[in-house]
Amino acid sequence: MQFVHYSVMQTEVLEHLVPKRRNALMVDCTLGEGGHSKLFLEKYPDLKIIGLDRDRAIIEKAKVRLAPFGDRFEAVNIWFDEFWKDYKGPDVDIVLFDLGISVFHYEESLRGFSLRRSEELDMRLNADAGLSAADVVNTYTEKELADTIFKYGEERYSRRIAAAVCEYRKRQRINRTDQLAEIVFRAVPGEYRHGHIHPATKTFQALRIEVNGELQRIEPALDGVIKALVPGGRVGVITFHSLEDRPVKWFFRNHTDDVEILTKKPLIPTAEECKNNPPSRSAKLRLAEKRGGKK
Repeated sequence: MQFVHYSVMQTEVLEHLVPKRRNALMVDCTLGEGGHSKLFLEKYPDLKIIGLDRDRAIIEKAKVRLAPFGDRFEAVNIWFDEFWKDYKGPDVDIVLFDLGISVFHYEESLRGFSLRRSEELDMRLNADAGLSAADVVNTYTEKELADTIFKYGEERYSRRIAAAVCEYRKRQRINRTDQLAEIVFRAVPGEYRHGHIHPATKTFQALRIEVNGELQRIEPALDGVIKALVPGGRVGVITFHSLEDRPVKWFFRNHTDDVEILTKKPLIPTAEECKNNPPSRSAKLRLAEKRGGKK
């Protein structure tokens, strides 16, 4: 079965990220399956888009989806912070980040992003580099593991979970998602096991953030974006939890000499969107415009 990712806050993104000149250039920093890029290419016939993603498999899906737009679309297999680090290309008019994980990763990638089935415990977006989630849970010290789960999962039972993981791995290596989910389930108190989310959800989030270095990439990327934008160019960032939203908020506040903050409070999805697409409920959109543009 093929799944298609629903791009969140479509109306808000299109309303606020509007090219101000002909033949404008947009960079979609989190291309995924190309949902947001498709919306912009359809709406603006002379717009060109560079789409970035570190996952080769999902880029191939996006290329097929966006093939009808020909050379107006270019895909680049790269982390977005690496793209902006030494950017020497043309000035950019619009930049969009959607920091959510695509449904492709949960439903099709088979890399252990979902705890609802038994999969290899990997979680890397770049499957060819760095530590996998299995490497983390099998090699980190108990303290390192507990700190990671607490820092990136905001999990209050992080130390109990880390202790249980370290005790289990004395007997055998943890290689599968269902192994880890069961370890966490048994480690936490009884009343915590039957909440509205699986008790291992925050642990899985923490491992995914750790192996992909997700949070460390945000501020360097935004710094590069601000340098590359034309005066009056805009950047929008969609986040899904406070760990992502916080560095975006403070980056914009600390760079008011360079950008005008367009969202004193982040925009959130409409009630209708939340009803039709429940995962969008936690989304927040922050926007900024590079100073120097004509008013």
